[in-house]
Amino acid sequence: MNLLKLPFPGTRMKRAMLPVCLLALCLSAANSITEAADPVELKETDQQKWYKGNLHTHSLWSDGDDYLEMIADWYKTRGYDFLSFTDHNVLSTSERWTVPEKNKGKLHAYEELKKRFPDWIEERTNKDGQIEVRLRTFEEVSEKLGEPGKFLLILSEEVTDRYKNMPVHMNATNLHSLLTPRGGQSVYEVMQNNTNALLAQRERSGKSMMIHLNHPNFHYGVTAEELMKVIGENFFEVYNGHPGVNKKGDEAHASTERIWDIILTKRLAELKLPMMYGLGTDDGHNYHKIPSRASEPGRGWVVVLSETLEPEALVDAMEAGRFYASSGVKLKSVTYSDKGVQVEVDPEEGVDYTIEFIGTREGYPKRGIPVLDSKGQEQHATKRYSNKIGETLKTVKGPSASYDFDGNEIYVRAVVHSSKLHPNPAQLGEVERAWVQPVVGPAAPKQ
Repeated sequence: MNLLKLPFPGTRMKRAMLPVCLLALCLSAANSITEAADPVELKETDQQKWYKGNLHTHSLWSDGDDYLEMIADWYKTRGYDFLSFTDHNVLSTSERWTVPEKNKGKLHAYEELKKRFPDWIEERTNKDGQIEVRLRTFEEVSEKLGEPGKFLLILSEEVTDRYKNMPVHMNATNLHSLLTPRGGQSVYEVMQNNTNALLAQRERSGKSMMIHLNHPNFHYGVTAEELMKVIGENFFEVYNGHPGVNKKGDEAHASTERIWDIILTKRLAELKLPMMYGLGTDDGHNYHKIPSRASEPGRGWVVVLSETLEPEALVDAMEAGRFYASSGVKLKSVTYSDKGVQVEVDPEEGVDYTIEFIGTREGYPKRGIPVLDSKGQEQHATKRYSNKIGETLKTVKGPSASYDFDGNEIYVRAVVHSSKLHPNPAQLGEVERAWVQPVVGPAAPKQ
């Protein structure tokens, strides 16, 4: 049976420099799901804890409408354990000033800042007689609001790139220095080049870092076929809380969950590449009129099982698949064994749960059909595949469920649907859910 395993025993040790392509393969191999006889249970113990956090956050350092310290305070006071700041192509590590009446937060954000941190504001008057406020740096905000073991801030970046008119945005988590967009001659090449840059920085710095693809359906920039080929990038956003990123797709474009199942099937069964994990994030930009239909915090997150609340420990745990994504549902445990997968919800009183096990069996039809426009020309869209890819294998009503392998599964993942409406959904009518990370099934070819 293939089970989840923590990568890099003794991860903190220094590793010899490797060419980027070899490093990517080594990371993939270390992160792969390995043969084991004993069950793996993801559950809180005296040695490990579930930590809740958001990996996609914008501020006045790019296109958000609030100050770093206000955003950090919002998450901290609402029970989050960690938060990554991921502004577009910038790290909040230099000196920068802003004119409150002209920035995206306007005077309202400035007045709220003065109320919350009245003794922690630097002002000056510019040559036009306007008041300027210094934006606090990541280090300053981390020192003021971070608490060891309780609340952690992580220096990160949204590497904002494109190919022609197709946006390719990737979040780099736990950076040592700015990651400049690398570009490329295709969408795939843009992703691979930026992934290689992250891996090179990771190797130079000796720090655990990770990169993930953001919102593939934003302007429908990235297809499943493009993402599935990238080496060294094993994460993408299956849930993003921005209302404008087309998670559900449309008649011509696959949903992000459909994209996930196509990628998992093709990577594991045909490309012999590692697992692709699914993240939940906010992608918050707007912090002043919650709830509304804007891009706001509190919609999606990850919950990571780790021994410590430290950036490298969290990255290592996520690379091992020791986490789940959520938009409201809380899990108690996930167990993988040579017999199958078991999921237990930490139930909320008065809420009903349905647990759906999804996967692909061996013998599925491999061919994909291109999506054509009204003129018969192929569109830039994920191809249409058989419904045998990513089919529902079992559905159980209740807060706990298990799936026993039949022996022909390539992978199995689970989604927990609740009866509770999301209090501030990206799309109206959304219910709270949780996405359990997939496990390689008994029919997957050996890597």
